Amino acid sequence: MLDEINQHKAEVDAELGRQSLGETWGKQAVRLLQLPGFGVVLSMTVLSAIGDITRFESAKKLVGYAGLGAGVHDSGKEHIEKRITKSGRKELRWALVEAAWRAIRISPYWKEQYEKFLRRMRKPNLAIVAIARKLLVAVWQVMTKEETDIHASEEDLAYKMLVLAWDLGEDERMGLTYKQFAKYALMKLGIETDITRFVRKDVPRRIASRDEVLARLDELSLNC
Repeated sequence: MLDEINQHKAEVDAELGRQSLGETWGKQAVRLLQLPGFGVVLSMTVLSAIGDITRFESAKKLVGYAGLGAGVHDSGKEHIEKRITKSGRKELRWALVEAAWRAIRISPYWKEQYEKFLRRMRKPNLAIVAIARKLLVAVWQVMTKEETDIHASEEDLAYKMLVLAWDLGEDERMGLTYKQFAKYALMKLGIETDITRFVRKDVPRRIASRDEVLARLDELSLNC
């Protein structure tokens, strides 16, 4: 039974990988995948819950839709932030909280933000929800304005796309090597960088050059 479940999970993961790079979701999924804490499954969960991002005229509207907006008691003499409303999409809240826990482990910026909230709130769960809320604002920003992650360097993004390539099968990479796909994903984000070598976790890393990827795309009759 476990073997069958694992096989089914692998098939689902592969299908999500294909959808995350397909015509319908590809552009938006890659923008989410650049954010710390977001993998293929979480990105596709968020996209399926949000749908058309233009439905939300502001990040505040999206936060409210997710149920991550905090209730407030304001008597004129005191202003007290209460627990989140939990009145929105449950799977969207789950995905953002999962991403938040991952983000504070891998991103110095988000770790610093978490520690600030923790000092003030003194409860890890409340602090991580605050991070989830800020991450959702970042989601709205990168999807609506088609921006890159302002807290990530070019090397950070290159490594994130390389990690994504490692997680994908050959079919999902469309015949590209890991190094070629990492550069291809950066090009999909609109990042024009000549970076091909960098160091991450004290290990030299490499991604393909733009010219190499363009030549390979032409050979495979694919578009960027």
